[in-house]
Amino acid sequence: MQTEFFDTHCHFDFEDFDADREELWQKCRAQGVRHMLIPGVAPDQWARMQALCQTHSGIYFAAGLHPCWLQGNITLDAKQLDALKEALRDKSQTAQCVAIGECGLDQYIDGDEALQEAVLESHLEIAQECDKPIILHCRRAHNSLLRCLKRNPVKRGGILHAYSGSREQAEQYWQMGFYLGIGGTISYERANKTRTAVKELPLEALVLETDAPDMPLCGHQGKRNTPLHIPDVARILAELRNQPFELIAQQTTLNAKNLFHIAP
Repeated sequence: MQTEFFDTHCHFDFEDFDADREELWQKCRAQGVRHMLIPGVAPDQWARMQALCQTHSGIYFAAGLHPCWLQGNITLDAKQLDALKEALRDKSQTAQCVAIGECGLDQYIDGDEALQEAVLESHLEIAQECDKPIILHCRRAHNSLLRCLKRNPVKRGGILHAYSGSREQAEQYWQMGFYLGIGGTISYERANKTRTAVKELPLEALVLETDAPDMPLCGHQGKRNTPLHIPDVARILAELRNQPFELIAQQTTLNAKNLFHIAP
């Protein structure tokens, strides 16, 4: 039986893949990458994701508003937040929508932190109401995010995308029902804290991702990342943990399927 992989975070709908999307997906399937989640970044993109999922077996999507779309002087009043929640609620009912997000907190960007938290809480509310897991984005905001999750628990948990924190922070997310998304970061030797964390966490807490077309692996900087690199992430993780490659692939794929309620 062929080794099977699940890329739990790939922006496969981005224009970076317009020229060769069909050919690339066939290559992915031939290599065992048979499942993929496309995270939402903005409402005007959701229909495109849904259409892609409807025509490609094994591809699913999440509906969300990425914090980077809240940069600058953007404001949302209570009425607009209610409209966002209604749009999330409506899209969550479609068959291929298996999660809410990508959403979260980002202190790298120029944006209103209070607005980011209000938008995140809207996503958490809908995820809880619709019984969906949530895909979380976090940069330099782990303490604020953890506080927000404690105030707004989500029974289905979710994934902390592109995890790059400490083992202690990872344990907090795992105990709250969140998997850690592991991608290209672990290929860089300078990422000592994250590499140590993924070595020590339970394998049952981890899922694989590429964040393609971004987050290239070490040695591929400046190039387009693709879901074809998921097996490479699995190999690096296997080396770090001193575990068999097949075990890494099998357990991380099972973790993702269990989270998104996808049949084995």
